[in-house]
Amino acid sequence: MTYDAIFKLIGDVGFPIAGALLAGVFVYFVINYILESVVKAIKGMQGIIMGLDNRVKTMNHDIIRVDAVVSSALGLKPDLDRIARADGKNDARRD
Repeated sequence: MTYDAIFKLIGDVGFPIAGALLAGVFVYFVINYILESVVKAIKGMQGIIMGLDNRVKTMNHDIIRVDAVVSSALGLKPDLDRIARADGKNDARRD
């Protein structure tokens, strides 16, 4: 935008209205910048939370497996309800 266009806008609508439009554009860019940084932070937190969720699922599977092995080794009846609740869930480890 050239200076001639800016002065023509001020001449057509008046200085207060042109100033308000300029302030609105400034506020738009500031809010856009702030929201971009917030979205980046949220995406980073989402990745961390997904990793933690995978670790919890893995620990749950490992605990159930250890419980079944210990119950078998000691000759005890394994907790079938607990094993059934975890049935059908895939191991969340990536290794």
